[in-house]
This record gives sequence, C-alpha cells and structure tokens, in this order.
Amino acid sequence: MLHPIHRVRSFQIVAPYTLRIQFDDQTAQDINFEPVLAGQLFGPLRDLTVFNQVQLDPEVHTLVWPNGADFDPAILHDWPQHSDELKARARQWELTPA
Repeated sequence: MLHPIHRVRSFQIVAPYTLRIQFDDQTAQDINFEPVLAGQLFGPLRDLTVFNQVQLDPEVHTLVWPNGADFDPAILHDWPQHSDELKARARQWELTPA
C-alpha cells in the first residue's frame, strides 16, 4: 500500500498562531496551532515570539521551530482529519507534569 508523501513548499503567518501552508500538490491549509500548543515540546510555542520563528526545513520539507518542534507534513496536509486527536493529546500533555 502506497501512501502519498506530502511536502510543505511555503507558508505565511496569517494571524497569531495561524499559518497558511502550501503543499507540493498545489493544496493549502490554514491551520490555527494554538489548541495543540501544550506539553514539553509544543508548549514553548505558546510564546508568540517563539512560534513566529517557524521555518521551512529544506531537507524534510516541513515546518520546524528552534526548540526542535515540528509536525509531520502528512499531518499538516490532512490537518482536518487529525486536529481533534491532536487537541485531545494536547489536553493530556497539559495534565502531565514536566
């Protein structure tokens, strides 16, 4: 079974915690990341100055932040199908002591 490989081509910051992400298949997603910014890895991105340091990694073709946070490009591409699960995980991360 083959799964499509998606790559992020570009992004724009369009609002606080919200990025418009363009993919190599000519599709785009506007994603508000705020509901999933919790836990050790993603929690620091609640600081908007840190969140806005997002970059496109040219090697793995996804979004990365200076603290090592990133998202699988397939998750970003299909965000509507994954967002509820990610939000539920973020609530669990908030309950887990660091």
